[in-house]
Amino acid sequence: MKINPAEILIKDYTYELPAEKIAQFPLKERDSSKLLIYNKGKITQDTFRNIEDIIPHNSLLIFNDTKVINARLKFQNPAGKEIEIFTLEPAENTELVTALAQKGSVEWICLVGKLKAWKSGKLVSTKNVNGTECRLEAELLSKRADAFLIKLSWQPEHLTFAEILEIFGQIPLPPYMKRDVTPEDKASYQTVYSEAEGSVAAPTAGLHFTQGVLDSLKKNNIKTGFVTLHVGAGTFKPVKNDSISEHGMHSESIYVELSLVEEIAANIGTNNIIAVGTTSMRTVESLYWFGVQLLQGRHTGNQLNITQWEPYENEPEDPVKSFEAIISYMKQNNLSCLYGKTNIIIVPGYDFKVFSGIITNFHQPQSTLLLLIAAFIGSEWKVLYEYALNNDFRFLSYGDSSILLK
Repeated sequence: MKINPAEILIKDYTYELPAEKIAQFPLKERDSSKLLIYNKGKITQDTFRNIEDIIPHNSLLIFNDTKVINARLKFQNPAGKEIEIFTLEPAENTELVTALAQKGSVEWICLVGKLKAWKSGKLVSTKNVNGTECRLEAELLSKRADAFLIKLSWQPEHLTFAEILEIFGQIPLPPYMKRDVTPEDKASYQTVYSEAEGSVAAPTAGLHFTQGVLDSLKKNNIKTGFVTLHVGAGTFKPVKNDSISEHGMHSESIYVELSLVEEIAANIGTNNIIAVGTTSMRTVESLYWFGVQLLQGRHTGNQLNITQWEPYENEPEDPVKSFEAIISYMKQNNLSCLYGKTNIIIVPGYDFKVFSGIITNFHQPQSTLLLLIAAFIGSEWKVLYEYALNNDFRFLSYGDSSILLK
């Protein structure tokens, strides 16, 4: 896959997004959003709840079942000024599930809002929960690139960090939502099938699905499968360099069950695998490249690890053989679930190995998410976004949806 990232200029992947087009609140009914349909170059529109009529029968839809954690913690300094700590990921490569289960204290990489107000010492927050006083302390240990290493300690010590976030934290709405969190966001900023705690942003393509829509898929013989990719704050990180080659892609944790790898292997070549969201797409394409590593004898360590430029620096392999290699690897190592990290970036020129379609929202200008869409449908992304802007579609996380079929 010979692509020169230095030739991909971010100025070619921008558009004018008026503030009023950015959805600040969700619709009352998830599946009542608009649905833009792009099918073999033709654009039409419908309502999301009718999506089962658009998806080809016998398709396999792959969802991301990650669950958003209450990643925003608010403290006050002795003078009463608010300081916000945004928990990004556990320190020292601790597995996310393990870190959330820790008791008494944790060390996490965090962003800090209004850092100047944090002169020294520990920040303290207390809350009364069912008659029990809970106390949370934050101690700044060191600076880490563009974030900070912070120790969080709490009482009672028998509580897990996941429980502490539930008590003290808030749902982390994206920065382009210029409003405070409401009680309703706790439910509306999660997919109805969310299960595995760990994301600091929702896989928003899935927000439109209701149980009713999921039931209708089954009736139409449309199969569903689930991966887990814990979305990091880097998903909102704009590309600030002229060339994409200078952009550092964020790392995210992924988990994939053996049964899904087998399902993908059985469906490759049928032209009927559809990603629900960019995170599902990045996860499965990362899986493919892990299989390539196995086939080429390049895999090291004890987990999946896909670097940013892996697809552009190595020769591809047959997709079926790639997934068969993963199945063999998992069985040989007695793994029912594959865990790893991916930094993969998908840019125009990328050769998709698995998917024939994607269900996705409308993304920010000059974002890596928009680059992925441009990679999938080519320069037609401009026509598609112009149509959405001219036909009152709502943009970004709480916005409307699209289904893109090649």
